[in-house]
Order: sequence, then C-alpha cells, then structure tokens
Amino acid sequence: MNNKVLIAYFSHEGEAYAGGKIVTLEIGNTRVAAQMMEKMMGADVFRIETVKPYPYSHMETVTIAQTEQREDARPELKGNNINVEDYDTIVLGYPNWWGTMPMAVFTFLESHDFFGKTILPFCTHEGSALGNSESDIAELIPDAELLKGLAVRGQTAQNRQDEAREAVTDWLREGGFIE
Repeated sequence: MNNKVLIAYFSHEGEAYAGGKIVTLEIGNTRVAAQMMEKMMGADVFRIETVKPYPYSHMETVTIAQTEQREDARPELKGNNINVEDYDTIVLGYPNWWGTMPMAVFTFLESHDFFGKTILPFCTHEGSALGNSESDIAELIPDAELLKGLAVRGQTAQNRQDEAREAVTDWLREGGFIE
C-alpha cells in the first residue's frame, strides 16, 4: 500500500480522572495509544500542543477546557507547521473532553487543508467513547474521507496495554492500514 500516514494527536499529562478517582499520568493516555500506532504503522508523528500548556491539576484543566468549549475557543498551537499536504491519511488522536475533542484539536483541523485526505480518528475516554467527535470532525473538514473511529478507555491504554494494543491492531487491520 502506497499511503503516507501521519499520526497527529493531542494528549494531556498530569492529573486525570480514571476509575472514579484522580490519578497521575506521566504519559497521557492518548500519547500511549499513539505510540502503539507509531510502532505498528511506522508512521510520522505530530503532537498537537498549545502555546499555553494546560495545568498539571485535573480540576484546573477541567475549568479551562470547559470554558474553552463553552466559548468555542481556538487555543493557539505551538509548532503547528506540519505540512498535511504531504500525507494521504491522518490518524487523529485526542482525549474525549465533555463529548468531543479538546478545542486545540479544532484549531488543528481548521489550520490545515484536508481536502481529499483520509481521516482515521481515535480517542481515549473514561466512559463516553467517541461522543460527538466524529460528527464534529465531519463538519470541520467536510472534504476529507472520515473512516470509523476507535475509542480506547484511558485506563486500558495505561494499565492493560496488551488489551489496548489488540483493539488498536484490530482497528488498523480492519481499515487496511496494517496486515
């Protein structure tokens, strides 16, 4: 298959909600899943990062992220100079924050031309799966082909990596991205 793939993802390190309690993540859940995909696909990787980082504290991040969502904000991104035109497929990863992607991912999608690209979305979550993110992506970049997304529980990505790897492998195989 002659298909140049980019894994673009947003992930948050620090405190996170998992299993009914606040835990500390040295490596964010979405980053864990993205690293699995990178090894399987040999794809290029781009981390979506905001100029102003989100706080370490879960509750402070919740407050900021909910305000951004309510205000339909577009946080400024750091190093957002990736040339999406060089890729055929973009594997797009993000945590599910209140039913959709973090607003930084909205910024990323609106900052690039995805005409004719294939988008393969995946998210990490603690119970809400993909939420409205697939329809939000379709609305933001209607000229791209949006394939079926994958939702991986954050706790699974962190603590049951064999199970997460199996889900990722099955999803990528089903899409024809790995053998």
